[in-house]
Amino acid sequence: MSAPSTTAPPAPAGRGSKTPAPEQSLRSRLFRFEGLAAPYAYIAPFFLLFFAFGLFPLVYTMWISFHSYDLGGEPEFNGWENYTWLFTSEEFYNALWNTFTLGVISTVPQLMLALGLAHLLNYRMRGRNFFRVSMMMPYATSVAASTLVFAQIFGRDNGLANWLLSLVGVDGLDWRNGDLSAQIAISIIVIWRWTGYNALIYLAGMQSIPQDLYEAAALDGANRWQQFVHVTLPGLRPTILFTVVVSTIGATQLFGEPLLFGGVDGGALNQYQTLGLFMYQQGWAYGALGRAATIAWVTFLLIIVLVLLNTALARWRDRDREGARR
Repeated sequence: MSAPSTTAPPAPAGRGSKTPAPEQSLRSRLFRFEGLAAPYAYIAPFFLLFFAFGLFPLVYTMWISFHSYDLGGEPEFNGWENYTWLFTSEEFYNALWNTFTLGVISTVPQLMLALGLAHLLNYRMRGRNFFRVSMMMPYATSVAASTLVFAQIFGRDNGLANWLLSLVGVDGLDWRNGDLSAQIAISIIVIWRWTGYNALIYLAGMQSIPQDLYEAAALDGANRWQQFVHVTLPGLRPTILFTVVVSTIGATQLFGEPLLFGGVDGGALNQYQTLGLFMYQQGWAYGALGRAATIAWVTFLLIIVLVLLNTALARWRDRDREGARR
């Protein structure tokens, strides 16, 4: 007889036993890495372009603003000298005031006209698609072309505007060399170019308002004007805030229209020189790039302050209206 075997039989696999996990293949690893890295790869082009053409010029402009930098020379650090010059310059405050007045007399009528046109286009009317497309024609026209045409219209000797004024017995105006007249002429150019653009934005906002609200208001006896005041305007409040902010930014950066209308100086007495023209004058007419960079940074900070102010006013009004309803 053979001796009994001393080797113990293998234990049966129970619930507590663990089997080693199979090693992941290269294909599964690549698939997992692709799933983790794909979102970052999709957004990487935006951030690369933003850093190259947005953030870097902004930071470099701020660096230049602390230097005395002339065309053809080397930048020399001068601390806060450029900012001291700017805030003690009468030309800066003149450009700031002109920017404010041009912004007011061009933005307020522009948005009011856009709101009225959008309200009319919101009704069912024949050829409304034609009128909607026509609204975008001024916006599609280049700034140079539109400004040169209006410069002929506001000509002193043979301009269409002075001819129309002569029909009602008003003497012709020297639009380019006047103070208020030049600003009115430039504002008309801005209004003509941007009213249709804002009207289409308002129209899109009006079409998102539920029709049931208008039907309920009509059943309560509200006419069209009352529907516009109590239904359309409250529903357009976010859209109106957006257009006000965008128009404020555009008015602060106004450059092409006054440049082509009267030159870099903004008239013989700088009567319509904006901050954009003032910056261009210092940088490229006088060659003082450090001062131009200072004006650019102050304009940038001014835009931020105006946007925050508009947003705060809108929120304050919303809170007051909610409190009055309660």
